[in-house]
Amino acid sequence: MKVSLLRAVGVATAAYGVAVAAAPGLLARPSGLAGDDGRTAPEIRTSLRPLAWRDAVSGLALALAPDGPALRTAAYVRVAADFGDAVLLGATLPGRARRVGAVAVSVGWGALSVAGLLADGRKQEARKGPIRPRGAGPRRG
Repeated sequence: MKVSLLRAVGVATAAYGVAVAAAPGLLARPSGLAGDDGRTAPEIRTSLRPLAWRDAVSGLALALAPDGPALRTAAYVRVAADFGDAVLLGATLPGRARRVGAVAVSVGWGALSVAGLLADGRKQEARKGPIRPRGAGPRRG
């Protein structure tokens, strides 16, 4: 597991979730859910905020969970949310271009979490070799 990648995805997701909760138009406009004047209707804002808080909280969990099973679980939650978004938004947003864009973004973020789960973060540690005190002489073995 590549912890640093999962943490970065978590921080970015949490920040985006908080931003959309505060200003739902950040998601509504590129998704085609805003009016012709660019404004987001109250019912759309109400619908998007729970999605935004889900992203904020799941991103925070990914950023802060202890390494191990808790972090892995937080990553699985993010992957499920992102791939679920791809399916639902890809099937329901207005306009083909918006649906394709939403799928690409959602699958891209989900793929980052999958990559973080599948990467072997221990490879870098193995390259460094064992830590040896200064003046310990050659390793015998």
